[in-house]
Amino acid sequence: MITCLGDVIRPQVGKAVVRVLRRLGHDIEFPAAQTCCGQPMFNSGFSDLARQQAKYTIEVFEDCDYIVTPSGSCGAMVKTEYPHLFEGDSTWQLRSEQLASRTFEFADFLVNQLQVLDVGARFDGKVAYHSACHLRMLGQTDEVEQLIRHVQGATCVPLMRQDQCCGFGGSFAVRYPQISGSLVDDKMRCVLETNADALVSTDAGCLMNIGGRLHREGHPIEVLHIAELLDRR
Repeated sequence: MITCLGDVIRPQVGKAVVRVLRRLGHDIEFPAAQTCCGQPMFNSGFSDLARQQAKYTIEVFEDCDYIVTPSGSCGAMVKTEYPHLFEGDSTWQLRSEQLASRTFEFADFLVNQLQVLDVGARFDGKVAYHSACHLRMLGQTDEVEQLIRHVQGATCVPLMRQDQCCGFGGSFAVRYPQISGSLVDDKMRCVLETNADALVSTDAGCLMNIGGRLHREGHPIEVLHIAELLDRR
């Protein structure tokens, strides 16, 4: 499940996911009919529209053994919110629960499902990790940091206020630009204090927001999705 931002903004992340999983011996399918998971509608209060989109997404991915997404945000929508959307509708709630049980954020899939930590990656430098907010909804803790520590040559350096929102929050950044700007400024300062060579996270929105701020301020820190880091050889 590539996600909207992955498709439009960072398609290289999806390609990295495919390469890493193929390297581990898995067959990858990409349902070309997939579209948005419905989260923007859901977060804006349009439950009926979100429900329509959820039904479509369920139908597109229903025949897949596992659904892997490079986004805790979209993963949380499918795993946590889809079953809530269909409360009172036993047929669709069951279908949503079945899909949710087979849907995994990329790092979660590697560490907790495949029990793989070392994928043969190499990166010479210091890596800071920003924990995207939606990973908490998925109950994830240190999966990404475990993966970073098993990248040959990489040093995982601590990031102050690691799990504090970067300020993107989807439509939050549009509705509350001043708050969003303050949050990403604080996140940037925390990143700079680490003297890291690269910043890693799990969601395209966070990478776009933090990376954009670093770029505008002239800081040449590489901003990578965990899949891109693991794809380095």
